[in-house]
Amino acid sequence: EVQLLESGGGLVQPGGSLRLSCAASGFIFDDYAMSWVRQAPGKGLEWVSAITWNGGSTYYADSVKGRFTISRNNAKNTVYLQMNSLKPEDTAVYYCNARYTYWGQGTQVTVSS
Repeated sequence: EVQLLESGGGLVQPGGSLRLSCAASGFIFDDYAMSWVRQAPGKGLEWVSAITWNGGSTYYADSVKGRFTISRNNAKNTVYLQMNSLKPEDTAVYYCNARYTYWGQGTQVTVSS
């Protein structure tokens, strides 16, 4: 059974940091590029960041560039999203996905004072 399980979300003040994790199982993790996508309340899905299968290349939306860092550990079948300098507009449910084929259930990130 394929599973992607996100964790690490929560409530944080503006300017704070969170690290999201996405643990994968049930498929060959190394074969897949991974992405993070988010959905703010009342809005559509927004692509946030992506990383190639070996971590050699990373990509970011302009809205998070310089603040977020994506990484992966293939030995642990896990992808991460380090989020720094968080803003209220980063509030959303964050989803990880494997090449848009497999999706996690999402983790809520709320940035508020």
